[in-house]
Amino acid sequence: MPTVTLYLIAFGQTVNHYFPFIVLGIAAILLIGWKWKNSDTGAEKLDRMRLKLPVLGSIWLKYQIAMFARMMSTLLAGGLPLVPALETAGASIQSRTVARAALGAAERVREGLSLSRSLEETKMFPELSLEMIEVGESTGAMREMLNSVAEFYEEDVESAVAAAMALIEPMLLIFVAIVIGFVLISLYLPIFSIGSAMQH
Repeated sequence: MPTVTLYLIAFGQTVNHYFPFIVLGIAAILLIGWKWKNSDTGAEKLDRMRLKLPVLGSIWLKYQIAMFARMMSTLLAGGLPLVPALETAGASIQSRTVARAALGAAERVREGLSLSRSLEETKMFPELSLEMIEVGESTGAMREMLNSVAEFYEEDVESAVAAAMALIEPMLLIFVAIVIGFVLISLYLPIFSIGSAMQH
């Protein structure tokens, strides 16, 4: 039999023989991964890995900035002072890195620094968002400008996700086609080999 077919048969027999152990192993890995993800160290490392991903890292950051700005706008509209609003918004953000930056900015604002300058020193917030917040501070329309920041980045994230999906879908189709093609070749190659042998 062709080598490819032998490999496929060996793989199928191995999976069939060790199936319960494979299921238990996958379940154990998922459980350990879930506990690690929910730990402080795991959440920090996972967030840093997300932010470093090409394309997806930028989308993740913009999404977190949008959530932060939306929360800040809502809290300020509810009458909460700036520093408690920063602390509350920072604590509610899923990204540990952005949350830590927001809490650090709250300390600087408490010391008398402006919000835009405090966020700028964290090196986490995009330049455009800082410029928009600075305009909001100078015009007295902080809540409205934060709302505009949230809307801008939400739309940006939607567009970026749509573009990313347009690239990912063909790649997934190609991968599935390769896998199916490999299986079909492995199954039909022995038949072709037998037919060729009988002709000779």
